[in-house]
Amino acid sequence: MITIRRTTSDNGDFGNLVILLDAYLRVLDGEDHAFYAQYNKTSLLKNAVICYDDDKAVGIGAYKEFYSKVAEIKRMYTLPESRGKGIAKAILMELETWAKEEGYTTSILETGYLQFDAIGLYQKLGYEITDNFGQYIGVANSICMKKII
Repeated sequence: MITIRRTTSDNGDFGNLVILLDAYLRVLDGEDHAFYAQYNKTSLLKNAVICYDDDKAVGIGAYKEFYSKVAEIKRMYTLPESRGKGIAKAILMELETWAKEEGYTTSILETGYLQFDAIGLYQKLGYEITDNFGQYIGVANSICMKKII
């Protein structure tokens, strides 16, 4: 049974999946990994979720305030063997719900241009490609997206 649990980045299951996410991104990002890694610190994320399949943590996501009323989605990851089951969709929908409950009206995110599955998922869920924001301005390998929630 799939369940989503709200937590913080201090949760051990969240931390274990972040280790796997970072290893995956290290390969995918190649030489650009150090640049992206500096913006993906997970300490002090007070809005994190973990997806469990039965009692096994299989996916994570989080958001943080980018600026007033704008939440930035961070650290989305699903174990490779659990992909294709709607887990990332469930995580993202829970993050959007939580952000709306806290008064956010817009959700933004950044993903790598090679993360085709992620880009497709985000577009399917109503995200539109937008101008790169913040630290991603001028970074050709970044795709930034936005959605009114």
